[in-house]
Amino acid sequence: MNRNSVVSLRRAHHRRRGQVLIFFTLWIPVLFGMAALVIDFGFLYLYQNQLNASTQAAALAGGYAMSQPGATTTSATTAVTTYSGTTGNDNAVADLKGITLLSGYPKFECLSTLKSVYGLQCYGPSGSNAIQVVQQVKVPLFFFPIFGGFTATLTSTATASMKGSSVEPYNVAIIVDSTHSMNDTDSDSYCDNTRIYCALSGVRVLMQTLSPCLPTSSSCGAATSGNVANSVDRVSLLTFPPVTAVTAVDDYNCGSNTPSIVNYSSPFPATSTYQILGFSSDYRSSDSAASLNSSSDLVVAAGGKSGCAGLQAIGGPGTYYAQVIYAAQALLATEQTSNPTSKNVLIMLSDGNANATSTHMPGASTSSGVYMSTTQECHQAVTAAAAAAAAGTRVYAVAYGAEASGCTTDTSPAITPCQTMQQIASSPAYFFSDYTATGGDSTCISASQPVTGLNQIFQTIALDLSEVKLIPNNTT
Repeated sequence: MNRNSVVSLRRAHHRRRGQVLIFFTLWIPVLFGMAALVIDFGFLYLYQNQLNASTQAAALAGGYAMSQPGATTTSATTAVTTYSGTTGNDNAVADLKGITLLSGYPKFECLSTLKSVYGLQCYGPSGSNAIQVVQQVKVPLFFFPIFGGFTATLTSTATASMKGSSVEPYNVAIIVDSTHSMNDTDSDSYCDNTRIYCALSGVRVLMQTLSPCLPTSSSCGAATSGNVANSVDRVSLLTFPPVTAVTAVDDYNCGSNTPSIVNYSSPFPATSTYQILGFSSDYRSSDSAASLNSSSDLVVAAGGKSGCAGLQAIGGPGTYYAQVIYAAQALLATEQTSNPTSKNVLIMLSDGNANATSTHMPGASTSSGVYMSTTQECHQAVTAAAAAAAAGTRVYAVAYGAEASGCTTDTSPAITPCQTMQQIASSPAYFFSDYTATGGDSTCISASQPVTGLNQIFQTIALDLSEVKLIPNNTT
């Protein structure tokens, strides 16, 4: 290679080095831009997640507050603020200064999907069944200021329904009126059958929604004495008038005999009972099973086995139900002792008219007006329910065809069957009325729970036993 060739190659090499320098210089802004994207978007992702978490916590707190007795928009809004990410509140984020609740929020909504699909009525504050929370914050950027972007505005939305999520086990005592009037026909469009048949149909709807065992179990497994190994919600069926303990089986053995009715006596004899079946969890084979277990005595007693009538409305000594409420509460307290993490629920279904005479209440006072007495019988039932509520039991009252007049033993003050059932419920939100039932008072309507028809009522009660739940923001 001659000298001129070597010189030419060196010059070319020097020229290429200059090109690389120019290329690198041009790429420096691009590299910084990419670093800005990676770092700033990383922080934005972190900040957005923190904002989302605090917004969801605020929505859940608001939804829970909405479902509490006596809730108002003020109390629910206070709960939202307390659990929000705004400065000084429980979910304030150290890295995010200046989080605010967007103007107009929280928003209380009555979502038709929750009503029509899940049966969640709009009995929350301002006629709502859901709450929506929107939070906003401006966050600083680290590298983007080089390119003129100093802050970014982040927004987070969360919506919660008042109910929908199952969380804790329940002991559920269901009291079904089986006085003679329950053999009458309820000819409204919701059932069109005997009243006892319609009542038991509602009980079956409830059991189709409760959780017999953990949702994670593919099968509840074998039952012993009506209970599976890892039971969740346990159900007991009671009735009035009481029956002899040895004949209670006739309400679920599919035989031709009927239970022997006994009087409402004081003291109550050990040989008699209001409880047809003890607390059971074998009513479905799994939490996801669509049908009831027809081998369960509880299901049979609720009329869930073909060819078996189940609980029979025999009647006899009139209606007095303060005693059965006390009996149910005592059974619930014992069951809760065996299951310390459980909560107690009492569901009372009746027309609300107490009218037993001294002939059918041996040993009771004829003048005192307090338990047990043949006077003020409806008020005694209200007192019994109040005692259950004071002990921590959630008391639901289902007025089934409550009449406009009755409770003739109550004169000071006077009270109607509908008012009795209203006052038995431990909260207005726990009072239901099938006022369309044949013979019912058309004015006996629950302001908090306008749903009617026993199947719909029991479906709503089952949903009410759940807790607040996050739902998609676009739910209508």
